[in-house]
Parts: sequence; structure tokens; C-alpha cells
Amino acid sequence: MSDVPLTALLGFLVILLVLSAFFSSSETGLVALNRYRLRHDAQGGSPGAKRAGQLLAQPDRMFGLILLGNNLVNIMAASVATLIALRLLGESGVWVSTVMLTAVVLIFAELLPKTLAAMHPQVIAYPASLILVPLLKVTYPMVWVINLVVSLFLRPFGVKSPSIQSEALSREELRVVLQESGRQISHNHQQMLLNILDLEHGSIDDVMVPRGDIVGIDLADDWPSIVERLSQTVHTRLPVWDGDLDNVQGLLHVRSILPRLSQGRLDRHGLIEATRTAYFIPEGTTLTQQLLEFQTRERRLGLVVDEYGDIQGLVTLDDILEEIVGEYTTEGILPKRKIRQQEDGSYLVDAGATLRMLNRHLDSELPSSEASTLNGLILEHLESLPEGRTCLRLGDHQITIVELDDKRIKKAQLKPMPSAPN
Repeated sequence: MSDVPLTALLGFLVILLVLSAFFSSSETGLVALNRYRLRHDAQGGSPGAKRAGQLLAQPDRMFGLILLGNNLVNIMAASVATLIALRLLGESGVWVSTVMLTAVVLIFAELLPKTLAAMHPQVIAYPASLILVPLLKVTYPMVWVINLVVSLFLRPFGVKSPSIQSEALSREELRVVLQESGRQISHNHQQMLLNILDLEHGSIDDVMVPRGDIVGIDLADDWPSIVERLSQTVHTRLPVWDGDLDNVQGLLHVRSILPRLSQGRLDRHGLIEATRTAYFIPEGTTLTQQLLEFQTRERRLGLVVDEYGDIQGLVTLDDILEEIVGEYTTEGILPKRKIRQQEDGSYLVDAGATLRMLNRHLDSELPSSEASTLNGLILEHLESLPEGRTCLRLGDHQITIVELDDKRIKKAQLKPMPSAPN
């Protein structure tokens, strides 16, 4: 080596430092790759993504190759730097080369390339795979021996060889991914995807129309009253019962009888013939399950029954879809009419409104573990029907009963309250 020109040694040292930076940046770039973007690029035909995927599929071989190459060039760089220092400074140059080479390697072969690779993993990892894949084939026997030795040393400690672990995301992990998507997904789309994840936590009890608010046709009424109800209804589907809601006869699609109704040819017998068999849903069914049931059964409306078969409410496909896309105008009714903001900042609310809807629209935290409507929540806390205007505090709102009848609360005023001091 004493015959090798000094300039050649310096050039060789620079090449070794570049190779060290290459291995360092390749390792960080491959590890920092977004696995889902990698799969997307690979499916899109990106050769770099496919090669990077091959390397990441066998992480023990990939790390073995990179660490082998990185340590080899670093040790060689240290030897060359020592020779250069001995020629220039003599025996005292050994410690000088050690200090200087440590600083150069740390900055230019480790910190700088790894930082760039972490910031732009695709830019570094995809081109690097073009070199690493064939290099792994050439050095595979050596890498295999190194990994075998490592496995033998780890075996007494109960550590098995690295294996590919499932990258399936849990519901909460997927929620975090969506929340941190930032500008990559529009706010509306992000919210809809989050609402889909929330469906599993909600049940039809949270969105159903309570029994007392169900609008339908009672065959026990006189015929002119039935015709008037059919003519003025804003719903396209109505339950039909005889005397009592629990004696339901079926579900009527109003559009199917409109021609005969407009021509005055509809009678009670024709109305009964037009009804379709009622579809019953057990209370407590999750929104996700019910959405699938509506799709499978090709239904849009069902009656919710308890364990005794008594009808508790009515739920439609629109009620569930609104949990995903937000409330929208449907069948002539504006859902937001249930909530009216007053000049003083309070809200006049239909007590039949669901707590799930109120919490979403008012950004509140009304407890919804037991009751599903505001009326049920108030009665649950009062444990009796109030006799007049009553005020109470629930969650982060002051609630004042504004209107009630003999059986239930009809309207209430909600006023946001500051959080109680700790």
C-alpha cells in the first residue's frame, strides 16, 4: 500500500464514504416507506416499488445485506484513512484520522443521508433497490450464513427468526390514519369514512323514530280520514295497522296506490291488497348489520320490536345513511327542524330527537348509554314525568322543559354551559 499514490487513496476513501452513505440511506428509506403507498405503486406498475417490496418481504435478508455492506465499507474507510494520516502526519496522525473520520462518517455517511431518506423515502428506496436486489443475489450465501449464526445465538433466549407480520389495521388504527390524513382527503370524505367506522358502535335504537312519533294508516279510522292521510302524507312508505300499532298489517308504498287514489277508485280492500308484509328488526341491532340486512332483503323500512314482540319504533335506510353522509332533506321533511337555534345562543329542540343526532350537531356530550332520545334521557334522570317547566343540567348543557303533554316531553331548550372547574 505504500506504493499507492496519495491521491488514489483519497479517491478510494471518498468512494467508500459514498457507499457508506448509500447503505445508510437505503436502510432508512426502505424502513420509512409507507407500506400502503408501496403496494399502490407496485400495483400501478412501478418497477422500483416492486423491487422494494421484494426486499421488504424478507427483512432479515435485507438488513443482513445492508449491514454487511455498511460495516465492510466503514472498516475499509477507517483503514484507508489511517494510511493517509500516517503518510501525512506520521504516528501522531492515527488519532487525528480517527477523530476526523468519525465526524465525517457521522455527518456525511449517516446523519445527512438518513435524514434525507426519512424525508423522501420513495426517492431514495426505489432507485436503491435497483442495486440492492442483484447485490443480494450475489452475496446471498454470506448473508444466509450471517443470519443463521444470529438465529443460533437468539434461540436460547426464545427469539425466533424474523418473519413477516400481518399489517392489517385495527378499527382504531384506521381511525388514526384517517384523522392524520390531512389535506390528502377532503374534510367531507374524511368525516364520512370516520362515520362508517362509527356505525359499529351505534344501534338502530339510536336512530329509530320512537313508537309515539310513527306516522301510518289505521284501518280502524273512517275511510275519508284514511284518504286524507294518504293525500297529505310526505312519506313514501307507511305502516298499516288495525286499531293498534302492535296489530300491524303490513307496509304500504304510497306510490303504488297513487293512480287509483287520484282517480277515486281506491277502497279499503284495495288498500289492504297493496300492503306488503311488514319487516321486523330486533332492537339493539347494530347499524352496520342493519345496513347489510336492508341491502340483502331489498328493504328500505323496518319496524323495531323488543324481546316481547312489541313495536318500539321505526327505522329506515335513510336514517342509517344519514349517519354516514350527514342529514339531508328526504321525503319532504327537513331533519334540522328538530333543532332551532335561538337568538340567545340556546337551542329549541324536539324532545324526540335522538341523542346521537344532538351530540353530532351541537358538538355536545349528552350521555347516551341508556336512553336514545332527549325525552328518554330527561325522564331517566327525573325518574318521573315533570308537572311543568323544569330545569336540569345534563352533560355540558342546561336543559329546560318547554312543552309537554300527559305522556311525554315534546320540546326542550338546550343551553350550552361552561365546563365545571376541576
